[in-house]
Amino acid sequence: MPTYRAYGMPPYTIAAIHGGPGASGEMEPVARELGSDFGILEPLQTAMTLDGQVDELRTVLENHTEPPVILIGFSWGAWLSYIFAAQSPDLVKKLILVGSGPIEHHYLERIQQTRLSRLIETERTEYIDIIALLGDPNREDKAEKFARLGQLAYNTDCYDPIEENFNLPKSGGGEGNKFHGVLREAQEMRKDGKLLKLADQIRCPVVALHGDYDPHPAEGVHQPLSSRLKDFRFITIEKCGHKPWIERQARGKFYEILRAELHET
Repeated sequence: MPTYRAYGMPPYTIAAIHGGPGASGEMEPVARELGSDFGILEPLQTAMTLDGQVDELRTVLENHTEPPVILIGFSWGAWLSYIFAAQSPDLVKKLILVGSGPIEHHYLERIQQTRLSRLIETERTEYIDIIALLGDPNREDKAEKFARLGQLAYNTDCYDPIEENFNLPKSGGGEGNKFHGVLREAQEMRKDGKLLKLADQIRCPVVALHGDYDPHPAEGVHQPLSSRLKDFRFITIEKCGHKPWIERQARGKFYEILRAELHET
């Protein structure tokens, strides 16, 4: 199984990090779009532990890019990129966090509250039931239920999507439920404050891009990081949900901002 895909011409100085964990292939549209101007890699994370994914990313960057690189991390990939930049500051030139989850635990409940408020009653019940059953190690239909959860979250997370239907990433997206252990490790870091403390080890500029309709609360990223990082900027994208590149009214602005940040560096 390949560990990365390349777009544009070398040298490769940018990496687009997918979400999930386990949504391998998710960043292909972004990497392909930016590949017309830059040499960019799309690492495909397969490790089943947090340390494993960090090591996996380090191996790809050290062997196939010209560090220091710019990391564009989406959703879970924003966290992974943030953790990586703290642990390997010499390898990262700039960090771009797209649709990051909140850095502090006390913001977490607001994500589910927002999602549930955007669902009809039957969908709210289904959403809550799926969340509960995914914690059951004996369930044999987890992949199916995880895909349905993705469908429901897609419906709540988008503002005006170009894609009318939810589609899993082309490579491995349907197996995201297998990576729950990775996410749980990071969530524990957030809960005990270790995730925020990592900001003290980050040396590069950090830019966060966040849709104004994203159910992940913007202040859950803006407030903690602006108080800890010396070089931090937060950019709100209007009429935009969690995944900017599929938003009809925001994707143009999203790519305009990304290109400006990449050319600036």
